[in-house]
Amino acid sequence: MYYVYLLESLSAPMHRYVGVTDDLKERLAVHNSGGSPHTAGNRPWRVVTYIAFSEKAQALAFERYLKSGSGHAFARKRLWPS
Repeated sequence: MYYVYLLESLSAPMHRYVGVTDDLKERLAVHNSGGSPHTAGNRPWRVVTYIAFSEKAQALAFERYLKSGSGHAFARKRLWPS
């Protein structure tokens, strides 16, 4: 399975991150240990939402969509907590 995940910083809740992985627990550990330069400055992180896909191409396409303008609007309305 491939997971598109949405993270929220516990230290700075306005900071959010969207990514894709095939091992969600390991990827969260990498984010929280500072192993990703994109998220190291706002540790620790928590998983807000994740969506599982059986095909890698679908997961990558959905991640790309969530990072687009209309994808941001969709995520704000449907995936991020109010």
